[in-house]
Amino acid sequence: MSAQNVITTPPLEPAHEIPGSAGSGKPAGPRRAGRGSRSAKETLRLGNILTTLVLSVGAIVMIAPLAWTFSTSLKTKDGVFELPPQWIPDPFVWENYARIWTAGPLLSGIQNSLIVACSVTIVGSLTSALAAFAFAKMRMPFKNVLFLGLLSGLMIPFPTLMIPQFTIFASIGWVDTLLPLIVPGLFGNIIMIFFLRQFLNSIPDSIVEAARIDGASYLQIFWTLILPAIRPALAAQFILWFMAMWNDYLAPIIYLNSPGTQTLQLVIANFNAQYAIQTDYPLIMAASFVALLPVLIVFVVFQRQIIESIALSGSKG
Repeated sequence: MSAQNVITTPPLEPAHEIPGSAGSGKPAGPRRAGRGSRSAKETLRLGNILTTLVLSVGAIVMIAPLAWTFSTSLKTKDGVFELPPQWIPDPFVWENYARIWTAGPLLSGIQNSLIVACSVTIVGSLTSALAAFAFAKMRMPFKNVLFLGLLSGLMIPFPTLMIPQFTIFASIGWVDTLLPLIVPGLFGNIIMIFFLRQFLNSIPDSIVEAARIDGASYLQIFWTLILPAIRPALAAQFILWFMAMWNDYLAPIIYLNSPGTQTLQLVIANFNAQYAIQTDYPLIMAASFVALLPVLIVFVVFQRQIIESIALSGSKG
C-alpha cells in the first residue's frame, strides 16, 4: 500500500469539560470543603464576638457597684447627691480614708475578723480534708451511715440552734469573746467535707492500697498523695468559706457586745447607724471598701487554683 492511499484522520479535539464533573481533572470536593471551613470559621468568629460582648456587659454590671462604692468614698457629702451622678469625683477627697480609722474601732474590727476567718478556715480546711479522706478511702464500719448522718446536719437551719448554742457558750463564759465564732469551725465544714469526698472518689483506690503495701501510714498517704491531688478543690472551698466567715454578721451580733471584740461587719453596721443620720455616706463607703479588700486579695491569690478546680470538676464530671 502506497503512502498516497493512506487516509489520515485529524485528531479529535477534547470536549469541553464541565468544572467539577467526573471527567474534570479538578476535583470539586476541596472547593466545597474550603467553602464549608470558611463558613465554619466565620460562624465561630461571630460566636466568639457575641460571647465577648455578653461577658463584657456582665462584667460591667458586676463591677459597677464596686466602682460606685469607691467613687462615692472619694466624694464630699454634697457630691453624693449631685445630679446627674458623678462617676469621677471632683474634687478627690482622700481624707475620707484617713477619717475611718478615728471614726470607729475599724482596726480592731479588721484584726478580730482576720483572727476568726483565718483560724477557722485554715484549721477547719485541714480537718475537713482529713474527714473527706477518711470517708472516701478508709475502710470503716458504718461509714456511709455516718456520712449520711453528717449530711443531715445541713437540713437543720441555724436559727433553731442559736438559743441552745448561746446557752451552752454562756454557761462556760464564752460570750463576748471570739471563741464561739472560732471553736465550732475548727472541726470542719460539712459542705467542704462533702465536696472533697466527691472529688476524692475520682482518685483510684489502687493508689492508696499500693502505698499501704509499701508501708505508708494513712497520714503519710494524705500528706504525700491526697493533699497535692485535692489542692485545687481545697483552695476553691477555702476561699468560699473565708468569704462566708469574713462577711458573717448573724453570729457575731449574737455573741459579741463590747467594741473591742466586735468583728469588722459589726463595726461597719455601727458606722452605718451612726453616720447615715449625718449623711456622711463617703465615710461609710470608704469603710465598706476597706472591708472588701481582704476578700479581694484572697480571691486574686487563689484564682489559679479556683480555675483549676472548675476545670478538673468539669473534666471528671
